[in-house]
Amino acid sequence: MLEEFEKFLQTHIIKTKSFHPFYNEAYEKMLNAGGKRFRPLLLLNVVKAYNPLLINASMNAALALEMIHTYSLIHDDLPAMDNAPFRRGTPTLHVTYGEAAAILTGDALNTDAFLVLMNSPIDAKTKVKLCEILSFNAGSGGMALGQAIDCYFENQPLDESELEFLHTHKTARLIAAALQMGSVIAGLSNELEEKLYAFGLELGLLFQIQDDIIDAVKSKEEAGKPTNNDAHKNSFVNLFGLTNAILKRDAKVKELKAKAETFGALEGYFQKILDTNFK
Repeated sequence: MLEEFEKFLQTHIIKTKSFHPFYNEAYEKMLNAGGKRFRPLLLLNVVKAYNPLLINASMNAALALEMIHTYSLIHDDLPAMDNAPFRRGTPTLHVTYGEAAAILTGDALNTDAFLVLMNSPIDAKTKVKLCEILSFNAGSGGMALGQAIDCYFENQPLDESELEFLHTHKTARLIAAALQMGSVIAGLSNELEEKLYAFGLELGLLFQIQDDIIDAVKSKEEAGKPTNNDAHKNSFVNLFGLTNAILKRDAKVKELKAKAETFGALEGYFQKILDTNFK
């Protein structure tokens, strides 16, 4: 599935005619820098599990998700936010091309994601629903809100409920959106769609706990991005300590493994995610 998605991405990156010396290069750079493609693969595996004939028709939506995620990373790395020098083992865009180019590249990816989504070879009603899901979870009620809270409350410790609110929005909403979008494309019942979305929120929190642990224990080479960088941030490690954050992660893995058993055709995929990403 990953190979199929990569091929689709490479043949569907938007290229713009202009005399700008590096506009297209900057636009493509972080999309081509790799990453796990976790969010698009979530969407595609939901479709594969329940309606595999629609895999090819789902690629646009999967790419739109990856474009939104990539724009968020570009902006997250900006000097006004994390001021990160590299991402996915590659110099960040503001380092290579300047801050203005990085901002505009993120803006373009954010907007173009919906153009890609609306060009999906699926019915209009489904496309409108997918746009609604993606815009809600990435926008003011989702990822953008989480990022705003994260930036504003640096060096101001939050309690556990506030920390979970922050990361539910900043990280988990887009992961949950991937599962919900796959559900809509596959034509699942409202009940199963809601159940998958709720599972995605919990899975997203688990990934954030793991990310905070990685920041505390791995080198920048191992992580592919700067580490030991969260001292001033609201992280699960800072709130609970490393040992307790690991215990919290392990308990959440056990809880989600039990819930994965209720998803039938998706159980094996979810179990594989939990077995390979949280050790």
